[in-house]
Amino acid sequence: MLEKAGNISAENLQALMAQMGERARSTCRDLALARTDRKHAALVGMAQAIAADQQAIRDANALDVESAAEGGMSAAFLDRLTLTDERINAMAAGLKDIAALPDPVGRVLAQWTQPNGLEIERVATPLGVIGVIFESRPNVTADAGALCLMAGNAVILRGGSDSFHTSRAIHACLVDGLTKARLPADAIQIVPTTDRAAVGEMLAGLDGTIDVIVPRGGRSLVGRVQAEARVPVFAHLEGLCHVYVDASADLAMAIDIAVNAKMRRVGICGAAETLLVDKAVADTHLVPVLEALAKAGCTIRGSEEVRERFANAKPADEADWSTEYLDTIISARLVDGVGGAIEHIEQYSSHHTEAIVAEDAQAVARFFNEIDSAILLHNASTQYADGGEFGMGAEIGIATGKMHARGPVGVEQLTSFKYRVRGSGQTRP
Repeated sequence: MLEKAGNISAENLQALMAQMGERARSTCRDLALARTDRKHAALVGMAQAIAADQQAIRDANALDVESAAEGGMSAAFLDRLTLTDERINAMAAGLKDIAALPDPVGRVLAQWTQPNGLEIERVATPLGVIGVIFESRPNVTADAGALCLMAGNAVILRGGSDSFHTSRAIHACLVDGLTKARLPADAIQIVPTTDRAAVGEMLAGLDGTIDVIVPRGGRSLVGRVQAEARVPVFAHLEGLCHVYVDASADLAMAIDIAVNAKMRRVGICGAAETLLVDKAVADTHLVPVLEALAKAGCTIRGSEEVRERFANAKPADEADWSTEYLDTIISARLVDGVGGAIEHIEQYSSHHTEAIVAEDAQAVARFFNEIDSAILLHNASTQYADGGEFGMGAEIGIATGKMHARGPVGVEQLTSFKYRVRGSGQTRP
């Protein structure tokens, strides 16, 4: 049994984390040079190990879910934590999808020839060692490990204490795939303790062995990472996502999209948290959409104008417009057309994902052009904000910052680049 919180002294924890960093760094050269077929073999082997060890994963997950339930965790949290057979199978399928992707390492991103004859190429290279810190969702163990491997990176995973047993069971399958493909087992490591001090060690960079940190979790985790990290961070704020129903929207489509965007899975960052409806169709579109949400089990928190038309809505206060519920709750407001929607979104959005339901091409164009969020959708659910749905195989998270990566962070976003310059004896005058 691996040691858990309280069983490792501060000195021993620091030494443990430093050793993990050194072991991860020692694999970087082998991973950067690993053949594509070997990486593919490792990923397929991981998927096969997950399928073979499904019962062990379910047993480990049952321990975590039981503990979380006893701790009074919300239904949405328990949903994020729970691995059903379907989700385990999907996790294994996701590994195979990543294996089928083109190898991002060594891609020629651009090439040109200077007037002096120098031939220049910009070529994709691994980032190095990535630290991934995540909460509750144990499938991130597989997604993050596989994506980092495919991009030629070593990774140190630190999952939430609530998913400790499940993440360890999944990690064992990843190591099985690595070793069978004759790749270093230390390419994918998981922190073997729930001690929160381990996070602090990772944020400090593990003596320079971590090149980038990727947080995947709620505002408190991301806030801590951004405040304390001494290495670059792929920023990921909460998913305060909006659905705007324009005056030109098809009502049946608006109902389907709003219900799916909110209720398909309420605990993911792509779940809609605010519904905006054009005042021009308040009498025709608002109530049917809200009735469908309520019928699906959603609690409505509405502005005064909304409550005048939908009596079952609870009053929304100012905090509601900036709250990521991750629950069966949505805030609703009437706005003055697409301009009003844009104004509201720019004031309250976390710049994650926004959707417009409309048939008016000019309204869609304005929505796309003027809103500065990582993902914008037209006539589609915000639940499509996912690397797998973008054809990336999976994602390590959704980056809402503007440096290096934005939107779903897949294998291509987990690479950097270098320049290769070929000459024929040129010297600079």
